[in-house]
Amino acid sequence: MELKKGINFGGWYSQCDHSQERYDTFITEKDFAQVARWGFDHIRLPFDYMLIQQDDGQFKEEGFARLDTAVRLAETHGLNIILDLHKAAGYDFNDAGNAGKNNIFSSPALQETYLALWDKVSARYAGAHNVAFELLNEVVEAEAADRWNSLIRRAVATIRKHSPEGTIIYGGIQWNSARTLKLLDAPVDKNIVFTFHMYEPLIFTHQKAHWIAGMDPHKDIFYPRSLQYYKEASLVLGYKGKDVTDTDSTIDGSAIIEEMVCEAAAAAQKAGVGLYCGEYGVIDGAPVADTAAWFRDIHKVFRAHDIGHAVWTYRQMNFGIDDGHYEPIRSELIKLMTGI
Repeated sequence: MELKKGINFGGWYSQCDHSQERYDTFITEKDFAQVARWGFDHIRLPFDYMLIQQDDGQFKEEGFARLDTAVRLAETHGLNIILDLHKAAGYDFNDAGNAGKNNIFSSPALQETYLALWDKVSARYAGAHNVAFELLNEVVEAEAADRWNSLIRRAVATIRKHSPEGTIIYGGIQWNSARTLKLLDAPVDKNIVFTFHMYEPLIFTHQKAHWIAGMDPHKDIFYPRSLQYYKEASLVLGYKGKDVTDTDSTIDGSAIIEEMVCEAAAAAQKAGVGLYCGEYGVIDGAPVADTAAWFRDIHKVFRAHDIGHAVWTYRQMNFGIDDGHYEPIRSELIKLMTGI
């Protein structure tokens, strides 16, 4: 399955108000057609569990019908599609460290609900040649590493009952950090792909983001700059700035991406699996010229390591490639992303 050059459809079935209007209008067939015309080969489709599953574990056929349509439209336009479980019952990457909400790893009942979802999804799409399964968007907490490995094993076994050859994708802790893939157990199955997300330096790619604690909503951060510049600026982010503040102080700031991707590539090679970057991008509050420079650097690294990727994201969500902020550089970004 080709997953070389993709784009996320974030905000359609995930991180939204889950209204019928949103489902009906945010993404339509013309958007699948646009993505294909641009030259992408796949879509990463984030969906929250509540699209297809109630809190009591019962399934919603109307939600599955919507996934059916997305899979069909992708196939119609020659695209592969990753069904990415963005939020599970008992796990939301936005609730980092909140054991009262992120309790899937301590609740056998919630784990069974999660496995039942993958049993149903994999059974439904086992025959679709263009579908891959991503187990969970971003596990955050460091203490969850071992329990996440355990749940991965069970989820893979569940999917393999229906889809012996299908592509299964998953990543490590700390928001799918490239540096935590080494904490994943080596797969005992084939057609497994390790994924990571690359938003480093986060202080640049997410500058002014209101949802990140400690982020100054008015401060411009530039790229490229020295590593010391990013380390000092990232101190206010705490755990979210860890990947930068823990970086070797002798390298240049623009080499952060290369260093971290090399760690991910080494972990995937050791495990004998493919490697994929499921999210990367720069917020619409960043300087446009600096955004283009960051994209040039990350795609240079992707090419050097032959890493497939899906940019975050197609529309809105503060990162939407089709939004006005990116107009001056959109053509260049799409050429970088698609190689066309």
